[in-house]
Amino acid sequence: MDFATVIGLTISISLNVWAILMGGSFLLFVDAPSVAIVFGGTIGSLFTKHPMKEVFSTVGVVSNAFVVKIPNPQDMIGQIIDMANIARKDGILALEKVKSNDTFLQSAINHCVDGADPEFLESVLNKELEYLSERHSAGIAILESIGDSAPAYGMLGTLIGLVQMLASMDDPAAIGPAMAVAILTTLYGAFVANVIALPLANKLGIYNREEQLVRRIVIDGMIGIQKGVNPRMLQESLKTALPPRLRDTIRS
Repeated sequence: MDFATVIGLTISISLNVWAILMGGSFLLFVDAPSVAIVFGGTIGSLFTKHPMKEVFSTVGVVSNAFVVKIPNPQDMIGQIIDMANIARKDGILALEKVKSNDTFLQSAINHCVDGADPEFLESVLNKELEYLSERHSAGIAILESIGDSAPAYGMLGTLIGLVQMLASMDDPAAIGPAMAVAILTTLYGAFVANVIALPLANKLGIYNREEQLVRRIVIDGMIGIQKGVNPRMLQESLKTALPPRLRDTIRS
């Protein structure tokens, strides 16, 4: 669980709700036409911009910002060096007994045991990494689309409300609801984009880069094992992927 995401959303939403309640009734900020314009319009734009299967995967994409499944790079380097020592001592086929919970690493191990040469191994793993990045990018694009569309529909709602208000200047009873649509649609659009969608998209982008780093470590490490690189030299090579302050935390 990523508590930073939970804490951030809780603070952002709570402060907005607190400000609303301090100024009066919460119901003052509830307007059905504004909800329909912003949320309905945003959902409609998602179906227009993206394939249906990607839109329906939004829930799964959002959940990735709360549940962290990325292996620790220091631990990954440690596992790879352990395997390098095994391969150096007992041969590459001895890795057949090694099992990993990380599917990417396990796939690399299987290729090594099956006798893949270093060039083929690098090609296959890089291709798998490329496809993984594309899947992540598609999920991030969904949230970025929400962040783009929600404020735009908020502005459209504002224009609709202003037109309705100007057309009802001779009817004071109609001015209030029209003004509510004009103001609240902008509020809803800004809230959805800047409190929820764009921060989550940014968090997923960070996780994507972190996972890319770990996968690169796996690729470089397994190719090094396949080529018979000395474990100590391989460890020093893999440590360069880490910030200097973390390099001494790797177990030897």
